[in-house]
Amino acid sequence: MSGKVMVIVGAGPGISLSTARKFGREGFKVALIARSLKALQQYEEELNSEGIDAKGFPGDAGSKPSLEAAIDSIIKTYGKVDVLLYNAAKLKQGKPTELNEDDLIHDFKINVTGALTSVKEVIPHMEKGTILLTGGGLALYPNADLASLSIGKSGIRSLAYSLHQELSSKGVYVGTLTIKGFVQEGTYFSPENIANTFYSMYENKTDTEVMFEEK
Repeated sequence: MSGKVMVIVGAGPGISLSTARKFGREGFKVALIARSLKALQQYEEELNSEGIDAKGFPGDAGSKPSLEAAIDSIIKTYGKVDVLLYNAAKLKQGKPTELNEDDLIHDFKINVTGALTSVKEVIPHMEKGTILLTGGGLALYPNADLASLSIGKSGIRSLAYSLHQELSSKGVYVGTLTIKGFVQEGTYFSPENIANTFYSMYENKTDTEVMFEEK
C-alpha cells in the first residue's frame, strides 16, 4: 500500500495521541497498539475526524505473543512500517526494597522487553526506517520512589544505544528522547512539544539520544 506508516505501541492520551496527530498531519497512516479496544476505537474516531488515517490494533506490550500478533495484523494491513514509536511504560510507585521479583519482571517486560519485541517484529518490514523510543530523566537520575520505572528507563536508554550501533549500518535510525521533566499540558513538557521533537528526530536522523529539557 502507498503512503508512509507509523506504528505506536502504548497508545494513549498525551504523548502517543499527540505524536499520532503530528505524524498523521504530515501524511502518515497511523497504527495504534493498546490493550483497550474501547480506547483504541475512541482514538481512531478522534483522529479520523481530523482527517488522519488511523486504525487501532489490540495488543499488550507486556505480552510477547499479544504484541507479535498485533504487529502481524498491522503488517498484513499495511504491508510495511516506516516509523515505530515505543511509548509503553508502567508507572508505579514503590521503593527498591518494596518491589518483589515478579512485579519488577512484569514491569520490565512493559518498559523494555516490549520495545525489543516490537523492533524485531518491524525490522523485516522496514526500509531505511526510524525507531523512536520514549526515554526519561529517570534513566539519568533514578528516583527511589519510582524504582521500577527508573530501572526501566535506564534499560530503554541502553537498548536505544545498542540498537543504534547494530542497525545504523543497515540504514535504520534509532533514537531515544530523554524527557527530563513531567509531561503536562500548557508547559514546556507538553505532549505537543514532545511530538514535534519526535518528528524532528525522524526528519534529521542524527542523534541517538535527544535531551528534552527546558533551558
